[in-house]
Amino acid sequence: MSSTASLDGAKPPVFLRDYCAPAWRIREIELEIDLDPAATLVVSRLAVEQDPAQADVELVLDAEHLELLEVSIDARVLGADEYRASAQTLTIPGLRGRSVVGTRVRIAPEKNTALQGLYLSGSRDAGFLLTQCEAEGFRRITPSIDRPDVLARYTVTLRADRARFPLLLANGNADGAGELDGGRHWARFVDPYPKPSYLFALVAGNLEHIEDEFVTAEGRRVRLVIHAETDAIGHCGWAMQCLKMAMRWDEQRFGRCYDLDVFHIVATHDFTMGAMENKGLNIFNAKYLLADPEHATDDDYRHVLAVVGHEYFHNWSGNRVTCRDWFQLSLKEGLTVYREQEFEADLASRTLRRIEDVRVLWRAQFAEDAGPLAHPVRPDRYSEINNFYTATVYEKGAEIVRMLGVVLGAKGFRRGLDLYFERHDGSAATVEDFLAALGDANALDLSAWLAWYAQSGTPDLRASGRHDAQRRCYELTLTQRTPRTSGQPRKQALPVPVAVALLDADGRPLRLHLDGEPATAAHERVLLLTSDSATFRFIDVARPPVASVLRGYSAPVRLEQAIDAAALAVQARHDSDGFNRWFATDTLARRLFAQALASGEPDPALLATHVRCLDGALRDPAVDPALAAEMLTLADAGSLADGLADIDPEAVHQARAQVERALAIALAEPLLARYHELSGSDGTAVDLAAQARRRLRNACLAALCRADPRHVDLARTQRAQACNLTDRLAALSVLVNARADGVDPMLDAFAQRYAGDALVLDKWFSVQATEADPRALARVEALTAHAAFRWTNPNNVYALIGAFTLRNPRAFHRADGAGYRFLAQAITRIDSVTPQVAARLATSFGAWRKYEPVRRALMRHELEGIAARNGLSPDLGDIVGRTLAG
Repeated sequence: MSSTASLDGAKPPVFLRDYCAPAWRIREIELEIDLDPAATLVVSRLAVEQDPAQADVELVLDAEHLELLEVSIDARVLGADEYRASAQTLTIPGLRGRSVVGTRVRIAPEKNTALQGLYLSGSRDAGFLLTQCEAEGFRRITPSIDRPDVLARYTVTLRADRARFPLLLANGNADGAGELDGGRHWARFVDPYPKPSYLFALVAGNLEHIEDEFVTAEGRRVRLVIHAETDAIGHCGWAMQCLKMAMRWDEQRFGRCYDLDVFHIVATHDFTMGAMENKGLNIFNAKYLLADPEHATDDDYRHVLAVVGHEYFHNWSGNRVTCRDWFQLSLKEGLTVYREQEFEADLASRTLRRIEDVRVLWRAQFAEDAGPLAHPVRPDRYSEINNFYTATVYEKGAEIVRMLGVVLGAKGFRRGLDLYFERHDGSAATVEDFLAALGDANALDLSAWLAWYAQSGTPDLRASGRHDAQRRCYELTLTQRTPRTSGQPRKQALPVPVAVALLDADGRPLRLHLDGEPATAAHERVLLLTSDSATFRFIDVARPPVASVLRGYSAPVRLEQAIDAAALAVQARHDSDGFNRWFATDTLARRLFAQALASGEPDPALLATHVRCLDGALRDPAVDPALAAEMLTLADAGSLADGLADIDPEAVHQARAQVERALAIALAEPLLARYHELSGSDGTAVDLAAQARRRLRNACLAALCRADPRHVDLARTQRAQACNLTDRLAALSVLVNARADGVDPMLDAFAQRYAGDALVLDKWFSVQATEADPRALARVEALTAHAAFRWTNPNNVYALIGAFTLRNPRAFHRADGAGYRFLAQAITRIDSVTPQVAARLATSFGAWRKYEPVRRALMRHELEGIAARNGLSPDLGDIVGRTLAG
């Protein structure tokens, strides 16, 4: 069996329609693993059982990057002619019924730079061993049936040198430990719950830990342990608090209790994902686990809360109930993202979390839906499953769950989820199973919602209203249309829940009375649009109202509303729905941007309207400072350019900058007053109110420096006096983008202050990579040679190169194509090391067809150059192939 895989580009596609239940299942897996970075020995015993209905199907085990040493059946060692080994599989012909299949293999974790399977994090002498098996990494550890609908109970025995690897961990509960000859030791773990192979995990190394305890609602005493390297363990206290909050919240909100005696979390700097929900042994990218005021920003604190919650919630939505196949990936990820969003909304700010989620949806998922990589939430095919961990699967998948929650209501959704967990505990489920449980619990047929999972593209929703003064009624007409996408020229109408309120001229909500229904005292109503178009008539409406449509962003659609600036201003200043208050200001800002792009300047009347809205938010002490900060923050260039053809990134940048500066100049007085008012806050506090005040203060600082270069002195003072990383980084970013005098020594001082702190230096990389100036490319190229940058570390690559390509469109899309050449060279270099990272970077070219002809040709040239290279990984080959063909 080869120790290397051929890199032939994209794999043949796998189709959802071809799904077949496994011909063989594994009931029990026993693993004995002798750990060594250079040569780890893995002995496995698989209790396999054949499906009688598929008695003619051979046993085929997935096996890649392994040195096969021995194969046995029921303890009898097989001869070389009794099995077939290839670079991807181990086939044992002639096997029938039940047997115990044994294998012995050798692997080299220190050479595994793909970071899939068992690999070494850190240096050869001081690093530690860990696993990442989702989606198909277990086959790099031992031969097995590596698919999510094959669930087994695991018993794992680990052996290693005690001095080098004093900590030994695997899934489940500890079941013994002891000493061995030669300074070695062993530890055994038993996981009582059946799980698919992608949830297998082990960790071995020299790590410190902190410990706490949680008593579940069922009375189970759970030991909570977070492990990290010595220099990081002191930053794990907030994560422990977050874990306990997540455990209690899941009990109270969804009735889900933890089910093992111990819950481990391990932090690593070498990880391709954010974190991994392995049963009872979560592994985290350190950037989503470590937090304290000196080394983490306010956003980091909130990300730790969200990601710790997300991975814990997977214990039920993903682990106890997993997905039948990888086409159902959103069944665990979309559902768990929704649970994570609700967790943070309940514990922090519901409005702020919703705004941030929608910004991500618009920036990442809408762009994905409109480009060559568009795919349904449940795709009908894939070549490389690693490339489908996308914004569509996660973010749009969560939006579908949210819509179902809106339609069913909190109690109805909880009933349905309870039934789903009850029916499918310990098994692998499908989207149909999920919808059936929600529907059966509420006596509803939800099969129409399958279209949301099967249909790609973002629906356009048009809302128009007509008031009839004589009949004292208001008619709201809703129309939907989904543009064609690759492979799906015809689209069907979707069920679209539209939350609506009607406001009077002063922004007060009116009681809603739909024609043909009894009168109620409700001020908000969810209208379910199930056809291409429908009209809803509200009666007893004396005067023309302001329609507050899509409240809370009740559906993931592009809203086109026939509403004038005056009505938007009413919403922006008075709407009781915090999201729609922000949504109205965002709509006004987008109109200003469109005018600036088309005619060279924004309309003075519209600008004045928008300024009055923002001025009111700045001066009103009742407005949440975090909401005021979001209202001040203009959408990023990529989101503003969404829907444009023949995009000129420089023109987009100039139009956006013109709107930002015009607003900042008009608001200079309240911005300065609010900045100074907020400067007296306790800079070391990390509570939500303190974070909100810092958020607004730093938004004011950025705007002031755009309005008048003299305000750069405020940024210099803030940088020098800051007692937290949030304020220090915000000031540094302003100074970098202003190209302030003396900024290079400031950057050097920052790097010296945080030398050795990889996570903070990643932020330092990003601040420089996102300087909105074409000259930023030269700085980025130079930083790839910095001592703190490693091409083999995904965090470094995303912080520097990913930030440059995805968050700095002006510099990346330089007219001379230098940014494209730099990215293409980086992609090909990384592909030979960590293919998943290379593939994700390649998505930066995804929208190449939308740009003006010169840039379009330059991007196509680089894509074709990558595609023509020999030895392309399947991950990268798939992305590049779809990007060129889409």
